[in-house]
Amino acid sequence: MAADLLALAVELRRRGEPFALATVVRCERPTSAKPGAKAIVHRDGTVSGWIGGACAEPTVVREALAALRDGQPRFISLVGEGGRSPGRTEGVLEYAMTCHSGGTLEIYVEPFLPRPQLVLIGHGPVLETLAALGRTTDFAVTVVGAAAPLPLDPRTFVVVATHGAFDEDALARVLASDAGYVSLVASRKRAAAVVEGLKRRGVPTERLAALKAPAGLDIGAVTPEEIALSILAEIVQTLRSQKAVEVEPTAPVPPPAAEATDPICGMPVDVATARYRSETPAGTVYFCCRRCQEQYDLGARPRGG
Repeated sequence: MAADLLALAVELRRRGEPFALATVVRCERPTSAKPGAKAIVHRDGTVSGWIGGACAEPTVVREALAALRDGQPRFISLVGEGGRSPGRTEGVLEYAMTCHSGGTLEIYVEPFLPRPQLVLIGHGPVLETLAALGRTTDFAVTVVGAAAPLPLDPRTFVVVATHGAFDEDALARVLASDAGYVSLVASRKRAAAVVEGLKRRGVPTERLAALKAPAGLDIGAVTPEEIALSILAEIVQTLRSQKAVEVEPTAPVPPPAAEATDPICGMPVDVATARYRSETPAGTVYFCCRRCQEQYDLGARPRGG
C-alpha cells in the first residue's frame, strides 16, 4: 500500500497536481491506524490510503486542504478518551476524538505544490544566468521565443529580454494572461518607451501597473550575473507573498466548507457532508460520529461545559 501511494505521489508530481501527504507518526492503542500509515489528500478532498476511521479522516482532510491553501505543513494530535495529550502547544493542532475505539493519533500533513514556472522570453547573458539560477532554486524553467505559445497562470513568472526586437509584442501577449509576475530587462529609458507603446496598444492600466520595468530589485547590479540575481530575488519576493491556493487556477483547491462544531468533542464538522445530526428547537446540531450524537441526545454536557 505504501509503495502504491508513493507511486501515486510521483505521478501527481509529474502531472503538476497539488496534494497533501498525511503520515501517522505516533499512536496510542486502541487505534485502527498504525505508525507509518499514509494517505494522500487530493485537492478535491478525496483520500487515497488510510490514516484512521470516521473520526480521524474528516479532520485530516480539513487540515490537508488548509495546508494546500497556505503551503504550510501541519502536525495534528487526535486525542481520544483515555488518551494522553502530547503536552505540546506550539506547532501542534490538537483535536478531541470520541470514537468508541479511543486512543490517540499524531499525524503529520505535508503539502506538495507544483513547482512555480519561470518563463524567459528572449536571449542573452542575463537570461542564461537567470535560467541557471532558476533551476538551482527549483523553478521549472522554460526559455522561448517571443511568438511561442505560453500556458500562463498566477504561479508563472515571466521575464522578457528581446533587446528591443519584440518587447512590446511579447509583453502585450503576456500582460493579457494571468501571469503572476511580468518584467522587462531594459534600461529605464527604454522601459519607459516600451510602456508608452503598450499604452497606445490599449493594454489596460491595471495590467501595466503589474509590469516591472526595469526588471529586478535595485541592488546596484551592473554585470549580467548581478542583474540576473536581482531579478531572481524579486521573483522570490513575489512568490513568497502569494497564496498557495493560486497553484492551479483551472481547478483550485476548494474553499473551506461551511462548518459546525460538535458540541460534545469540539471537533469541526463539515455541514454539507455530516452524517450525524440532531434537530433541536434552536436548529440543527452536527456531530463527528454517532457516539457524540448519542451522548448529546441523552443530555450529555458539551466538552468543557
